[in-house]
This record gives sequence, C-alpha cells and structure tokens, in this order.
Amino acid sequence: MTTFAPDSLALNRKLPLWYQVSQSLRASILGRSPEAPLRLPTEDALAAHYGVSVLTMRQALKELEEEGLISRHRRRGTFIEPHARRGAPVRLLGSVDAIVAQQSGMRTVLLEHGPVAVPTELAEYFPDLAEVAGFRRLRSDEATDEPTNHARNYVRPDIAARIDLADLERWPMTKVLRDAVGIRIGRITDTVEARLADPETARLLHVPLLSPILHYTGITYDESGRVLDVALIHYRGDRFSFTVTLDAH
Repeated sequence: MTTFAPDSLALNRKLPLWYQVSQSLRASILGRSPEAPLRLPTEDALAAHYGVSVLTMRQALKELEEEGLISRHRRRGTFIEPHARRGAPVRLLGSVDAIVAQQSGMRTVLLEHGPVAVPTELAEYFPDLAEVAGFRRLRSDEATDEPTNHARNYVRPDIAARIDLADLERWPMTKVLRDAVGIRIGRITDTVEARLADPETARLLHVPLLSPILHYTGITYDESGRVLDVALIHYRGDRFSFTVTLDAH
C-alpha cells in the first residue's frame, strides 16, 4: 500500500527533537494534497526519515494522536484522520516548522497580488525599497467554508518574482519561501495583539464590526538578517488561541 511522504526536516538541537518532528509532520499532514495517501510509513521508516530514534518518533506520533490528526491501529498501521484539517488551535512553540504548522490546513484563496508602495508602518523593515510585492489571501475552514483569517504579506520583489502563485493557494508563505523558493530562513519574529475588527476585516471574516480579533505580525529574516517578508494576519478571536511554550532546560 502506498504511504504518505512527509516533508524533510533540518533538526535544531536547541529544541526537543520529538517536538520538532511532531510539528514538521503536523505541517505535512495539514498541507497535504487531497489525493495524498492517508497511511503513514512505519515508525522505523519515519524515524529514519527524520534522523531520530524510534522512541523520539513514537513520542512525536503520540502528540499528533492526542491532537486527533492521526489514528494508530495495531497490526494495521498509522493513518491520517480524513478530517484532520479541521479546527486545530494556532500554536507558537519556537520553530519555523511550528509557524508553518499554525498556518496550514485551510482552504486558501489568493485575493490579489502585485507591486505596492511600502506601507509607512513597515518602512523600517525595507529601508532600501520604495515598493514591495503584496499578496492578500483569505483562509477558510475546509469543512464549513467559514472564513477564519485574512493575511497580507509584503515580500521583497526579487524574492516574490520566484514565487509560484499556485503554491500560495496550497501552502503558507513561510513554507513557500523555505521549501519552494529555497530561501534559508534565519529567524522569524512574531507579535500577537488583540484588536477590534475594522470594516474590511469584519466583512471578510463574517464577524460583527469592532468584534475582537487576533492580529499577528510575523517578520521573516534570512541568515544575514535581511527582512524577506512581513506577514500581517487577522484571526477570528472566536476561533483561535495562541500558546507559547518555553523550554526551561
């Protein structure tokens, strides 16, 4: 039987290995194509794929099973739940794969794209540019078709020229930059704050005007410290929560 092929992962030794593996596999599951197989490779095969021990792989799979993304059956194997795309909370837990995972698993429509003047409030991130490439997308729950978040990305033009628009309707910008364009991401700085829905956000997310929303700002840097992308995302306050876990060791 054909098995699902997860994405590759470059391990960061400063974070727990099981956590990195679980987040990478989670992103692969949520971002999979509709025709992808539901059966996962064996524990041994997955451990070899990620370069970790079977014990670490087992802990990562346990995390995904508790979240309801996979089910495990003795003698039959491990399978992706067919409705695994639904309603997972947004989590910010310290790795690029976590950022990819938080943005995956929803139906995405590209509303518009093209050159735009650098917004005044973002000028500090693009001091050498007058224009950037702007992308605006709306994400919805695949099961209910209910809008969940509205995203604006501002990307350096030289990088944007290498982006396939079809990828943006399948994957988060972070994954497109890293895996499709081949950018080596140095770090991502995230800020989350509470705001009230303005008229455009209320209309797009189907919420009352001035209702609570979560405003996320993500600044993506390359390894030299240059800003590649600024993401501004409005999440419905009644659908998402943000969790931060700190490793004390």
